[in-house]
Amino acid sequence: MLIFRIMLSSIFLVAAIQHLLKPEKVATRLVNAKMGFVATSFASPEILVIVAGIGLLIGGLLLLVGFKTKLAAALLILIIVPITLSIQVGNPEELGPLFKNIGLAGGLIFFLLNGSLYYGVDTIYLNNKLNT
Repeated sequence: MLIFRIMLSSIFLVAAIQHLLKPEKVATRLVNAKMGFVATSFASPEILVIVAGIGLLIGGLLLLVGFKTKLAAALLILIIVPITLSIQVGNPEELGPLFKNIGLAGGLIFFLLNGSLYYGVDTIYLNNKLNT
């Protein structure tokens, strides 16, 4: 489970770094996406990218260490669904990334339902609570 969490969280941490260090590049991709107008009707592309980057960083770190794992998975799902709908849907060239995000959502749903299970802060806390 630890390796699964590390592997799954890494993609969100890398994406967070891209969103936060190169927001203009990510914002341009959003603006140029066929369905990008759906997201940008709520806020400017730059603000959306920064907010998503912060959420990806927080969710990725929480998932990585297994702290508030269910909440982290829910947060990440709430971020990747609109990203997927606005960037990948409607663009046949984005089928690979579309199905990657579907696979990521499946992994997140696993942790949303099960928590960290083993080798996470949640598990350590629960074990200490049960032993006292």
